[in-house]
Amino acid sequence: MKSIAFALLLAASTARASDYVAEKIQVEGLEVVRLYDRRRDVEARVAPSFGNNAYQMTVRGRNVLWSPYATLGEWKEKPAQIGNPLLAPWANRIDGDSYFANGKRYVINPHLANFRRDPGGKPIHGLLVYAPWEVKSLRADEGGAVLVSRLEFWRRPDWMAQFPFAHVLEVTHRLREGALEVETAIENLSTEPMPVSLGYHTYYQVSDAPRDEWKLRLPARTRLRVNEQKIPSGETEPNALADPLPLLGVQLDDGFIDLVRGADGWAVFSLEGREERVVVEFGPGYPVAVVFAPPGRAFVCFEPMSSVTNAFNLGHEGRFPLPTIPPGGTWTASFRIRTEGF
Repeated sequence: MKSIAFALLLAASTARASDYVAEKIQVEGLEVVRLYDRRRDVEARVAPSFGNNAYQMTVRGRNVLWSPYATLGEWKEKPAQIGNPLLAPWANRIDGDSYFANGKRYVINPHLANFRRDPGGKPIHGLLVYAPWEVKSLRADEGGAVLVSRLEFWRRPDWMAQFPFAHVLEVTHRLREGALEVETAIENLSTEPMPVSLGYHTYYQVSDAPRDEWKLRLPARTRLRVNEQKIPSGETEPNALADPLPLLGVQLDDGFIDLVRGADGWAVFSLEGREERVVVEFGPGYPVAVVFAPPGRAFVCFEPMSSVTNAFNLGHEGRFPLPTIPPGGTWTASFRIRTEGF
């Protein structure tokens, strides 16, 4: 009887595990990790060697992550930000070619040519958008389909020249019960506190309505005022945007703080079509949201941020909090993507 009971338990565990698939596949010459939830027909695809970007998340065949490319090969040939790029070691803009950390001024070296500039010439989006990552583990079990990727920042002299804090990043993509959670952990290997100014610039879409019929829900009490270069001035104002906010005639490139959170500590943003809804949940480690909805473009970005844009310098001035990791410590934060009505 005990052996029969054990066999039944094993079969049940196998059945639960069989709801999920985690595998490496080749797509147009690029190794891709496929995470799949069979029961809900939700699939996420991640390209570890190309920025560790979760560039696709389909629900019953409909992609909720925007891309202008017809194929992965096109993206490789002409790289641009799509899907879910990580912005680190700084997110969005720095207001010049230098920044402060621990009271010291560090200068960015333009001759290394390893960062981008915005149209105003400001360093933008860090160093890692297309960086190669190592697959540390890949599994599928009753807990979901899981990819853990690792990047040893300290091994790259050109990165360390721009941001001289030795650290290791691990990102866990976990597909479970139809939702994709992205957990980021940073271990500080330096002898000084490491400032944290990172975020994800994720591009969302719904397909059951044109852009001008979309609505947004932005659970934030406070909106950041910015200057003409889209950098926070240090001043704030109450968030007076409608809830929900119709996108007709609206364009956004705005930062928000004082997020409205549930009892679990998570803040819930959403993009809504007629029936389809993309829900983005910010965990407690992300106190700032940047929302980007440019005119004439069929996407909206909800960007979970560890701190405000230009956080190194604004933190040094005491205008906004700047989280730091103590020597030998680890910082961790998560956000989740789920859908309704697909």
